Amino acid sequence: MSRSIVETLMGAFVLAVAIAFVIFAYGRTTVATVSGYELLAKFTRLDGLNPGADVRIGGIKVGSVVSMSLDPISFMAIARLTIDPSYKLPVDSSISVVSDGLLGGKYASVEPGGMDEVIAPGGEIQYTQSSILLEQLIGKLVFGETDKPKEEAPKP
Repeated sequence: MSRSIVETLMGAFVLAVAIAFVIFAYGRTTVATVSGYELLAKFTRLDGLNPGADVRIGGIKVGSVVSMSLDPISFMAIARLTIDPSYKLPVDSSISVVSDGLLGGKYASVEPGGMDEVIAPGGEIQYTQSSILLEQLIGKLVFGETDKPKEEAPKP
């Protein structure tokens, strides 16, 4: 009988340690979305970018991707972003979808422009660069595909 009580107490202890670890890990991460002003960015493709993904400037998280949708007329992918209100982006800023390492997820990287005028809340980041598909790059590398037109051999 005492053996089952010890096993039960050990199981409860292990469960408590596991719950404490999960709470600690959640508290140490930046999973929460950043509250702030909303901006839009239109891309031709948003492969791999998900709602909740980071928006970073110089590798520092300054915002989050709130949602993504498709414009039914232009078929452009629209990303809605929130940016921390302490950061005001110039109107000539650009945004691109980049990978967080070789096997990591994707995030939105903002390159601030140099103009004095800033994008108003609810405004749009005009200069965008869509995500690059790793499969296409590997295919070009393996099969030697290039975007250059093929040159014809000189005629004798």
